[in-house]
Parts: sequence; structure tokens; C-alpha cells
Amino acid sequence: MKKPLLEFTNKGIYCAAAKVYLDPWKPVDKAIITHGHSDHSRWGHKQYITHHTNIPIIRHRLGDINVTGKEYGESFIINNVKFSFHPAGHIIGSSQIRVEHKDEVWVFTGDYKIEDDGICTPFEPIQCHTFITECTFGLPAFKWTPQKEVFNDINNWWQQNQNEGKTSILFGYTLGKAQRLLKHLDTSIGKIYTHGAVENMNEVIRTINTLPETILITRETKKEELLGNIVIAPPSAHGSTWIRKMVPYVTAAASGWMTFRGARRRRAIDKGFVLSDHCDWQGLLTAIKETGATKIISTHGYTDIFSRYLREIGYDARTEKTQYEGELSELETKKESEVSS
Repeated sequence: MKKPLLEFTNKGIYCAAAKVYLDPWKPVDKAIITHGHSDHSRWGHKQYITHHTNIPIIRHRLGDINVTGKEYGESFIINNVKFSFHPAGHIIGSSQIRVEHKDEVWVFTGDYKIEDDGICTPFEPIQCHTFITECTFGLPAFKWTPQKEVFNDINNWWQQNQNEGKTSILFGYTLGKAQRLLKHLDTSIGKIYTHGAVENMNEVIRTINTLPETILITRETKKEELLGNIVIAPPSAHGSTWIRKMVPYVTAAASGWMTFRGARRRRAIDKGFVLSDHCDWQGLLTAIKETGATKIISTHGYTDIFSRYLREIGYDARTEKTQYEGELSELETKKESEVSS
């Protein structure tokens, strides 16, 4: 039986012909990395290869690592296997990995979305035979509203809170979601304050892309300064001692999980905005169709349901287990949320 070009092992996705791993979750000699989220770029590899804009991000998170950067579309050969990075549209610096060997082409998406968010390089469909896709939101119930409408709602919510003399606290993951929120907030309404973990990442992103002016919240910041303005913080800051000095405030979260009211209720959030850096159901199907692939491997998310549907409509589809967590991966620890508390 012919050995697959990419196989799923206990260390990660492995290309035996090149002796290299894609987004491995255990330490390996050589790792090709799709993006900077913690479930895809882990500490301990001897050598990292990634898109060049992802280098400052993973160095910020992992420290002084041995890393090489590539451009989108730039081919590089490892043991006669050809690799290249292509835009994933997930967050800044995110990529799909194209793997070609002996007239066979596979594409590993990492995490991705097909809507152009205006801050990262938009998703680019790549022709292939086998497509490894996430399906974090692989249920028909997930159907995203265009982000322009979502940001209109967010800015109107901020304006209303300001009219009522309250501080708006908006939770979004430190890497990716926070910067997307910042990019589209209406700064004519007021000032944008940030949690320390968010601001630390902003400093890294500002070396890659432009962001609006933000003000770091410190111990010296008075709640009177925050009234009427907006605060961007990681989800883990909710309920912490850091947030108590901001009374009176109104909270909101921006996430694909806000589709379900129960998720907002469990997290004791006042308002939920459905905004994800992953594809919805239709986005996944559109991306798959545009690749021309006949074989589909679903990794993290609603894998069984999504793969079953793909088989029903004619694809050769199966699932594989990984240690990727999709939108759950950036739930920062309490320790990180208390930076600059």
C-alpha cells in the first residue's frame, strides 16, 4: 500500500519523505509552522520554518528560537519535497502549507477563514489533491454575518455605553482577535485602552502592520479615565481583580461561540458579538470546492459531522485526531491576564 505524503503521528503531521513535521505538538528536529497561536506553534523544536511575518510573533511567545522565514508563494525544497506557504486569512502571519512530491499535492490549512478581515493577507485557495482542513465551526448553525455589520453593532454598543456613562470592556484573544477589533473600532467615539497582555502583542504586531493608538492600563490608571471609553482585554481577564476597578462597566465578547446564547450566559458576559477568525459552515464548503481536492481530511472541531456530510456530497472524506483546539486555543491563562493588573 502506498504511504501517504502526510501522515498523522503522536508528534504531529509528518512528511516522511522530507523528515519534517507540520505544526507538531511535541518537540521535533524540524517544524514547518502555519501561524503563531499556541496550539500550532509550540516550544522545543530544533528548527522552525514559517512565513516571515510570523517570526516576531512566535519569537515573542517562544523566545530565542532557530527560525527561518519565507515569503508567500516562495518554494523551498527539503529532500526533494517542495513546500510553500500561502495566505490562510486567519490572523497576521498565518499560512497554509502546500506540499508537493511526485506529482502529488497536499495542502494543510492550519486555521483559516475566507472573509477578508482588512488586517491580514486574505485566504488564497490552492489547487491540490488532498486538503487537510480544520472544522472548528463545522455545523450548519454557524453562519457568520459580514464583519462590517458586526463592527457597526460593536461601535453602536460602545456609543450607547458612553451615553450611559459606562466603560465598555470587550474581550478578544490576545493574538489575532484583539488586533482585528482594534483595526475596526471607531476612534471618533473615544479612547481605546488595553490590557497588558494585549498591549504586549500589539507592540509586536505594530512592527508588521498599523494599529490605532491605544493606552495601556496600569496600576495608576483611574476608573474616571476609562468612563465612556473602551477596553480590549483577553477573555481570562473577566472576573479577575484587574477588572473590578472599572465599575461601572458593560462587558462583551467577540467570538464565533457567541452564536449560542448559552455560551454567553455561562461566561457571564453582558453582550456577545459573533466574530470568528475561522470559517463558518459555508466558508468551509466554499474553500474545499475551490481547491479542487477530492480527498478531504478534517482535523479539529465538528469532524465527524462535517466529514459525514462531505461523504454524502461525493468527497472521499475522513477525520484525524490532532491536538489543535481552534478558537479554544487562545484562552489565556490567569497568569497572563494579570500582567499589568
